[in-house]
Amino acid sequence: MPSDLSTRDKKEAYHAKLCKLLDTFEKAFIIGADNVGSMQFQNIRKGLRPGAIILMGKNTMMKRSIRLYCEESGNDKWACILDELVGNVGIIFTNGDLNDIRTEVNKYKIGAPARVGLVAPVDVKIPAGPTGMDPSQTSFYQALGIATKINKGTIEIVSDVHLIKVGDKVGASQATLLSKLGVKPFKYGLLLLKVYEGGSMYDCAVLDITDEAMLSGVSAAIATVASLCLATNFPTLASVPHSVVNAYKNVLAISLATEYTFPLAQKVKDFLADPSKFAVAAAPAASGGAAPAAAAKAEVKKEDTEEEEDMGFSLFD
Repeated sequence: MPSDLSTRDKKEAYHAKLCKLLDTFEKAFIIGADNVGSMQFQNIRKGLRPGAIILMGKNTMMKRSIRLYCEESGNDKWACILDELVGNVGIIFTNGDLNDIRTEVNKYKIGAPARVGLVAPVDVKIPAGPTGMDPSQTSFYQALGIATKINKGTIEIVSDVHLIKVGDKVGASQATLLSKLGVKPFKYGLLLLKVYEGGSMYDCAVLDITDEAMLSGVSAAIATVASLCLATNFPTLASVPHSVVNAYKNVLAISLATEYTFPLAQKVKDFLADPSKFAVAAAPAASGGAAPAAAAKAEVKKEDTEEEEDMGFSLFD
């Protein structure tokens, strides 16, 4: 954007750009950009192009442009994101697969040291083992309540230490210890806060739900409904197949216990009367598959023998 434009012109250009994005794209992420450096941000933009575009700006400007767009176009489907534009946030516009965009964004998270006063986004644990620090610094660990011992001239941590819990602020001693150990416990990048799709907002955790998980959940629910309906004798679409099978089992049991019969029951009666007939019938069926294979093998061997005989000469002729 040329530097000689007035503030008003810049705002109008920004409004036009945002309106064009709202017209072009149907999906979006609301992102948090805390602790993201300029070079890191540039790499993320390059990685997302051309399938997605990141738009940052003042929250008041973004809200104003979205409100004006909804009023001018009569389309208020983007109005639901207004309440989410709080803090250091931006928008990733896309028409592509949301999971692919999330995977690409997460590629650009980089390690960072723990600075005093930062809120820990994850738990920080120090594993047991040698630290490489000389014994003169034992008092430093004692102040933090960390059990240590001297082994081969260096300080060794006796057991795993849960140094910082998620949500806690990093203290000066904790930051110093992690710095001495050369540990960068935190990874910073764009944080995906909310997902916009088709006029509604939902949490990013919804993207973790796979088709297999949904199918498993529906199957379990159908099984539960069928069990409940069978127990209460209340027929439903889920329980009717089970009821039919159970009824058939009852009829078959009555047929086997009485003289009454029907074709399927008669087959079971014949089997119970003389199981050897079915064993004899099953044996030829099992061997029938091996016979054609053996015949084909013999035929191939015979053809090979005939080819050798038709050569008509010897190697020593």
